[in-house]
Amino acid sequence: MSDTLSNNFPKYERLCGQLRIADLYKRGKRLAVWPLRVTYLPADDTQVLIWAPKSLFKHAVDRNRLRRQMREAWRLNKHNLNNHYLIALNYMDKTLLGYSVIEKAIAKTIIKLNEETNS
Repeated sequence: MSDTLSNNFPKYERLCGQLRIADLYKRGKRLAVWPLRVTYLPADDTQVLIWAPKSLFKHAVDRNRLRRQMREAWRLNKHNLNNHYLIALNYMDKTLLGYSVIEKAIAKTIIKLNEETNS
């Protein structure tokens, strides 16, 4: 159902549901691409969970900004992903970084996921 050529981020590409998220964190593999911690699991369709922790950013406006930046970077780079995964992108730096840093991290994440597929 997913259209990999479009640059949107529709509802069906968002990972939701407690059971699927719990399964991802329980069985998924992890990698760190600063400032992100990525948990992934091969799946039938690609779905993404984007998370900025309240423990690091007490103000909702800061968490919303980070999530918006991560969504935008994912939306623009997702077409480079070769296989389907359930992915959780967790922001783990204690400071607010610029969009360019986040976009580079997401691009590097996609490259690492593609390398995982090839090996």
